[in-house]
Amino acid sequence: MAQLKPILTHLDAIPSTPGKFKSDKSSPYGLYRLRFHPTLFPRFTFWSFFFIFFIVLFLFFSSPTNPTAGNNRRSLKNTVSPPAALGTNWERRVRASARPRSKTGFTVLVTGAAGFVGTHVSLALKRRGDGVLGLDNFNHYYDVGLKKARQALLERSGIMIVEGDINDAVLLRKLFDAVAFTHVMHMAAQAGVRYAMQNPGSYVHSNIAGFVSLLEACKTANPQPSIVWASSSSVYGLNSKVPFSEKDRTDQPASLYAATKKAGEEIAHTYNHIHGLSITGLRFFTVYGPWGRPDMAYFFFTKDILRGKEIKIFETSDHGSVARDFTYVDDVVKGCLAALDTAKKSTGSGGKKKGAAQLRIYNLGNTKPVPVGRLVSILEKLLKVKAKKKILPMPRNGDVPFTHANITLAHKELGYKPTTDLEMGLKKFVKWYVNYYGSKKKKSAW
Repeated sequence: MAQLKPILTHLDAIPSTPGKFKSDKSSPYGLYRLRFHPTLFPRFTFWSFFFIFFIVLFLFFSSPTNPTAGNNRRSLKNTVSPPAALGTNWERRVRASARPRSKTGFTVLVTGAAGFVGTHVSLALKRRGDGVLGLDNFNHYYDVGLKKARQALLERSGIMIVEGDINDAVLLRKLFDAVAFTHVMHMAAQAGVRYAMQNPGSYVHSNIAGFVSLLEACKTANPQPSIVWASSSSVYGLNSKVPFSEKDRTDQPASLYAATKKAGEEIAHTYNHIHGLSITGLRFFTVYGPWGRPDMAYFFFTKDILRGKEIKIFETSDHGSVARDFTYVDDVVKGCLAALDTAKKSTGSGGKKKGAAQLRIYNLGNTKPVPVGRLVSILEKLLKVKAKKKILPMPRNGDVPFTHANITLAHKELGYKPTTDLEMGLKKFVKWYVNYYGSKKKKSAW
């Protein structure tokens, strides 16, 4: 089947989202050796200065490079407008987008707003009357066209996305100067477990440095906003106790992605403890649904099945099934909004803590792990196409054999209760996929 291209006329299929070397002192033995060789020092000095001069010259004329570029690593380019290019009209648009419809409405900055979950959360907030401003760098980790289509969807709902990076401190300062955000919904991150083996620097840049950059902006804001951010079920890593509880150990990450998310949780604790930021972390469990990420199994399985291409299904070393706690995006959004609604105010001012601040972490999953083979069977039924399957042993790429969420705490404190089973959720996804990319029958008619 020919490559499927997006059909922008189907953008109206809006998602069903609800609401630092210090040298030692020279020893007498070293000095003796230098005196013993009277011709060594001048020669050593000349060539040392020559060598150092060459290095400095090289560095001076070399343009800055991405430390993760090269070695066949994919570059995550983006097209960010410098803050200096932003004028009065830009600020008016920013304020208009962030203005809530009522006095009780929140004013929310959503990072990663052109991402999968970020889009759904932004729409849900806007629908209920909150003011929403998006921020996204539109990197090239996956199809930018899909991200732009999500942006168009948001713009039709009155949500502006500022194109910029969370590591851009100047831009963040301009945003916080223009708008007094009551809340920040931090969804921006470098996602994907396997890609971390190709481009590890991108994960440190986004998930650690980027998070710190955002928290720095939040701590100095007046008033400080409350923060809800996306952690991940991957922090449970090699934990074998199921279901995964927020009380379980999370010090055995199986991937760099997981390690950066765990680092994020520790960083959040630090900023909460020192600066009084109210922070809630949400550990997402395999979120799926319309407008999803093309790097997720359910998404590329659908694409390959429709194209008649072979799909790879992994099994554990003992030939067991790989299973995931698939969680429909609408259910996750309900959890996100509940976390936002129950978040207490930050207690700092000008970066200084005035009192104890709220710090929470919750699992947002479906509590019903499903073998990947079952996922494929459902897709075959919905697509009415038999998949060409190849069973392979699970590679050592950071993936874990199973995930299973204990959501007792989220249910008790957030009222979180997922209601969408996998078959129902995949049915909605497939309907969106066919509408957006077009069916084989429509394609052959062009």
